[in-house]
Amino acid sequence: MKALILKRYGKTGQLEFADIPRPTIKPDEILVQVHAAGLNPIDYMIPKGLFKPILKFRLPATMGSDLAGIVVETGSRVSRFKVGDAVYASVFDLGSGSLAEFAAVPESVAALKPVNLSFVEAASIPMVGLTSWQALNERLRLKPGQKVFIPAGAGGIGTFAIQLAKHLGAKVGTTTSTGNVELVRSLGADEVIDYTKQEFEQVLKGYDAVLGTTRGDGLEKAISILKPSSTVVSLIGPPDAAFARARGMNFLMTFVFGLLSRKIIRLAGKHQARYSFLFVRPDGRQLKEIATLIEASRIRPVIDAVIPFAQAKDGLAYLERGRAKGKVVVQMVAT
Repeated sequence: MKALILKRYGKTGQLEFADIPRPTIKPDEILVQVHAAGLNPIDYMIPKGLFKPILKFRLPATMGSDLAGIVVETGSRVSRFKVGDAVYASVFDLGSGSLAEFAAVPESVAALKPVNLSFVEAASIPMVGLTSWQALNERLRLKPGQKVFIPAGAGGIGTFAIQLAKHLGAKVGTTTSTGNVELVRSLGADEVIDYTKQEFEQVLKGYDAVLGTTRGDGLEKAISILKPSSTVVSLIGPPDAAFARARGMNFLMTFVFGLLSRKIIRLAGKHQARYSFLFVRPDGRQLKEIATLIEASRIRPVIDAVIPFAQAKDGLAYLERGRAKGKVVVQMVAT
């Protein structure tokens, strides 16, 4: 089968298409014919070696995290799916990739595709959906009436997280450029700051939670808009010692991550806020709950571009430029 393979780490990363054997599934896995694969920022970061100390990645490795497709084979212990089922999943950090004609997927991380979405639309959901779910429900524990700041509202995470936060009853503040103001308002954002005209930290105040999604000094500025006893969850770092311990890292790595996060933890503490770093985990049961919201029209996918498989590397380059409105999806099978 054809797959997009990472051969070696580097400044640009060595990615190339290759013919590799179709995966052999384990008893608790399903074999999925991939119809579409969603792209995420981590997919262009991995080749640069940025997550080499963290991820369980053996080179050469198939790239890609999100997929939607059809089950073509089931393992002997699989009970939730059958051949012919349309499914979607994230295989992030599981040692296998989605940018291939077929993918081996653990039963526990897959869910039936939302019936009202195409394969392309469904493939745009898993990582941003799971990240938003785990951040807003598990870490921030958003309650109705609370205010959450979700910067970069027109991005992949932002477009989903805004909708989920509104479903949870929260009020949402976000940032975006002039051309995307109406988009984020249509998703439910209550306070929208056009970052080309205003500094959000000079306008917003009294927030209960921050979801850190942007690099640079944005997270430090966001802490200043929080009220006491608030919570900060960052998706872009710095990783903290708790994260290192949760992944079973050695004492040295735990110590290093503790040093890296010390400044932001102290800053949050001065505002009586709690800081933590979130690394998304695949979870099929959460995807099932997300599918229920999508089928009830509580959340809709936002897709910027659909790229043919042969141009997957161009899709990653486009995503890296940071101008995508919503998600970029690679279409493997024409429908």
